[in-house]
Amino acid sequence: MAEARWSDRGTEVRVVVTGTEASRIARRLVTAELAALNRTHGHRWGGSELSRVHRAAGTPVRISARLAELVAAALAAAELTDGDVDPTVGAALLRLSRSDRGPWLPVCGSSLRPAPVRDGWRRVALGDGSLTVPAPVLLDLTATARAVTARRCANLLAARTGDGVLVALGGCVATAGPTPPDGWRVPIGGTTLGLAGGALANTRTTGRGPARPIVDPRTGLPPAPVWRDVTVAAADPVTAKALSLAALVRGAGAGAWLAGLGAPARLVALDGTVETTGALVGVPAVGSMDAPAGVRVVSSGR
Repeated sequence: MAEARWSDRGTEVRVVVTGTEASRIARRLVTAELAALNRTHGHRWGGSELSRVHRAAGTPVRISARLAELVAAALAAAELTDGDVDPTVGAALLRLSRSDRGPWLPVCGSSLRPAPVRDGWRRVALGDGSLTVPAPVLLDLTATARAVTARRCANLLAARTGDGVLVALGGCVATAGPTPPDGWRVPIGGTTLGLAGGALANTRTTGRGPARPIVDPRTGLPPAPVWRDVTVAAADPVTAKALSLAALVRGAGAGAWLAGLGAPARLVALDGTVETTGALVGVPAVGSMDAPAGVRVVSSGR
C-alpha cells in the first residue's frame, strides 16, 4: 500500500494505491487531469472552455467530451436532488463571492444582476457534442466537477495498473479496482471511515481556507445554517456529492430526506451534534445515476 498527498491549485489531493507500480504514475496522472479540468472549467477570468460557451449567449457551441461529461454530471445531480443542486446558480455565486470578479466562476463579465433560480438547469441544452446556455444564465459546475475528476482518475489508474485505487480530491472520494482486505481508510469530517468500495463525499460550510458559497437556487441566497458538514456514501462520487450538498441546502429536514432515499450519511450540526442515517453500515447504491457497486462503510471513528 502506498499513499501520496499534495495540494493542486488549492485542492487537497490524496491518492492511495495497493501496488507500487500505480504509485509511480498516480501523481503525474492526477496532476494532468486537474490541469485539464482547470482548462475546461477553471477560475481564470474568461480563459476556460466554459467561458467560451457563456460568451456565445445562447448560441450552440461545439464542446469537448470532457466538458460534456462535466455538464452531464451537473444536470444529473440537479435531477437527482429535485433542483437543490443546480449548476445555473452561477450569477448568484458571482454576487456572493468576495470580489466582483468572482473567483469561483469561469465567466467573462461582471455586470450581472442575479435572481433566484427555479429549475434553471432545465434551460441548458446538452446535445451531441454541443452545449447551449441561454443568456444571462451562468453555469457553475464546481459542485460536481471534482467528483467527476476523482472518478475519472481512479478508473484510469485502476485500468492502467490493475491495482486498487482511492482518489480523494477535496471532499470527493472515489475508489476503483480491487478493495484492500481491510477496506479503505478515509479521514473525512473529523472522523475516519472504513470504505469497502464505492465513494464518499463530504461538503462543509466551515473549515480552513476560503469557503465556496453555497446557494439555495430557490432564493439565490445561502440556505439557513443548520449543518456544519455532511458526508454521504454512494456507489458513485457524483451522487454522493450531490446528496451531501443538497442536504446543506435542505437544512433541518435533510436527515429524513436522506434516510428516505436509503442514503447512508453523517450530518454534523453547528453545535457538533451528529446525526446519522443508515447507521453507516450496509450502504446501498443511491439514485438512478448509479449501478450497484457494493458500497459499504465498515467502521466509524466516532
